[in-house]
Amino acid sequence: MTASRTLRLGLTSAAALVAASLTAPVAMASPASSSAPAPLRDHGATQRAMDAAVQDGVPGVAGQAKDKYGTWKGTSGVGKLRTKQPRSAHDRYRVGSITKTFVSTVLLQLEAEGRLSLDDKVEKWLPGVVRGNGHDGSRITLRRLLNHTSGIFNYTDDEDFGRTYFLKDGFFEHRYDTLSPAQLVAIATAHKPDFEPGTSWNYSNTNYVLAGMVIEKATGHAYGDEVRQRIVEPLGLRATSVPGTNPHVPRPSSRAYGKLAETTTGPTYDVTELNPSLASAAGEMISDSGDLNRFYSALLRGKLLPKKQLTEMKTTIESDAFPNAGYGLGLIERKLSCGVVVWGHGGGIHGSSSEAVTTADGRHSLAFNFNGDWSGDSDAVIEAEFCAK
Repeated sequence: MTASRTLRLGLTSAAALVAASLTAPVAMASPASSSAPAPLRDHGATQRAMDAAVQDGVPGVAGQAKDKYGTWKGTSGVGKLRTKQPRSAHDRYRVGSITKTFVSTVLLQLEAEGRLSLDDKVEKWLPGVVRGNGHDGSRITLRRLLNHTSGIFNYTDDEDFGRTYFLKDGFFEHRYDTLSPAQLVAIATAHKPDFEPGTSWNYSNTNYVLAGMVIEKATGHAYGDEVRQRIVEPLGLRATSVPGTNPHVPRPSSRAYGKLAETTTGPTYDVTELNPSLASAAGEMISDSGDLNRFYSALLRGKLLPKKQLTEMKTTIESDAFPNAGYGLGLIERKLSCGVVVWGHGGGIHGSSSEAVTTADGRHSLAFNFNGDWSGDSDAVIEAEFCAK
C-alpha cells in the first residue's frame, strides 16, 4: 500500500490508485437527492466534482454530506456496468483503510481504561511475533504502530503477495483464500525493516494488522468484536460491519470494479467478491457514507475518547507523502486550499476508493465512495464540498 496523491490509503497497489482517464466514459451522471427540504448550503460544486470523476472513468460515485442544515445525498454514474443501474447514496461499500481509525479508537479506549499504554512495546503483547531480518518488537511501541513510525515492512508491498492478490490471474485463483493475521505479519518480517523504529515514517498495513492482534490479546476478543461493541452498536451504525472472511457486501450495494493490472487501461473486472481477511484490521470493514459521517463526527466531538486520548490521536507527523497534511494515530489532518482543516481517513481496496472527513468541531462531514480503483480525483470532491463559494 502506498499513499496516492489523493490520500486514498488502502490495500491496492500504487498503480491501481493512479488517477487516469478512460478513453470512453461508461457512465452517465445522475442527479443528486436530498433528505432535507431545501438545505441552505449549496452542494452543486460537490455534485459537479462527482460528475467529473465519472467523466474521468469512475463507474459511479455515492456520497453524503452532513452539516447544520441537514443531510445532502449525492450520486453520479452507475453501480452496475452491465445493467447501468445507478448508484445509491445509501450504498454499502468496502472502506479499506478507513478501518484504521476504528482500530486506533479501540486501542485508545483501552489506554483510557488503563488496560494498556501506547508506550507499551509490541513484544509485551505479542511476544516473538515481530522478529527476524532486523525486526524487533521489543523496540517498537504501540504508538509507533498507530502513527506508522515502526519501520515494519508493509506486507502488501511484497511482490509475491501483489501478484497473488492484486493481479488478474492471481486474484481470480485466490480471491476466496483465508489469511490469518499471523500469516500477514510473517510476510512482512520476511523482509528487512524500512528504517529504525521512530526514525522516519512509512505507511505500512502491517502496523494495523498487529494493532488488531494487540486488541485481541488485551481483551480476549477479536478486534472486530471490540469495534462492534464499543463503536458500531453505541453509535447505531447499522450499515457498518467487520466481515471477517465473508466475501459478500451486504445490500444495498453496488458492484466494485478494478483493472487487476499494473496499468490503468485495459479490461475492467468485477472484483466485488473477495475474502477480506487479506486486509484484516488494516482495511477489511464495510460501511456506508451516512455511518462514516456519524462515526467521524462523534469521534471529533469527543464522544468516543476522553480529551487526553483524542489529543494523542490528533498529534500528527508530517510526511512528504501528504502535502498539506499530517498523520496522527489512524487519523489524517489536512488543510484545504481555502484554509479549512478537515480530519479523517481514506481507504482503497479492490474496486473501491473511499474518503471520510469532518471539520474539527465535527459539525460538517463528508463521506463518499468510487466503485472503481483506477481513476477519479477524490481531492476535488472534498475541495468542492468545503471550499466552494
